[in-house]
Amino acid sequence: MLRRLYDRVMQLAEGPQAEKWLAVISFSESSFFPIPPDVMIVPMVLARPERAWRIAAICTIASVLGGFFGYAIGYFLYEAVGRPIVDFYGYQAAFEKFHHQFQEWGLWIILIKGMTPIPYKIVTIASGVAHFDLAVFAAASLATRAARFFLVAALLKAFGPPLRTFIERYLTLVTTALLLAIVGGFVALKYI
Repeated sequence: MLRRLYDRVMQLAEGPQAEKWLAVISFSESSFFPIPPDVMIVPMVLARPERAWRIAAICTIASVLGGFFGYAIGYFLYEAVGRPIVDFYGYQAAFEKFHHQFQEWGLWIILIKGMTPIPYKIVTIASGVAHFDLAVFAAASLATRAARFFLVAALLKAFGPPLRTFIERYLTLVTTALLLAIVGGFVALKYI
């Protein structure tokens, strides 16, 4: 079953709609969706390494635009929309702590957390709730998201063929490690 799922994702990554789905996932993940865009970036770059920079650019632009949507949720709709999102993921305590830290360290929080597997939607919504300077938010989001996605694309482009061989040979191990990394990001969020 895992092999069929992997093969299907690789087919989608090579398909004509892959970039559109990448943009949708990247936008959504920055404001409300739980799945990071890496699930699309990795197979897309492995399938088409010559498009690595285009893929990273699409992901970056869509993620930053989604970040503005998350910011708007925090700024205008926190009680109606933002709080239910935070509550749904069980991030209440982490969000409150984060909100207080944000008042003092907002720029650095955006720059640091934007590069980690910690859900970026928390950063974007908190930025809106804190009424953080929108221009600084935009610049920091662009810098951190571009750095993250272009780094992933560069590594995949440079080490793609051996990496793809490794993934295909050790698919269960790789899947387990990725799942643990994602879960670890969510657990870290509760304690950071």
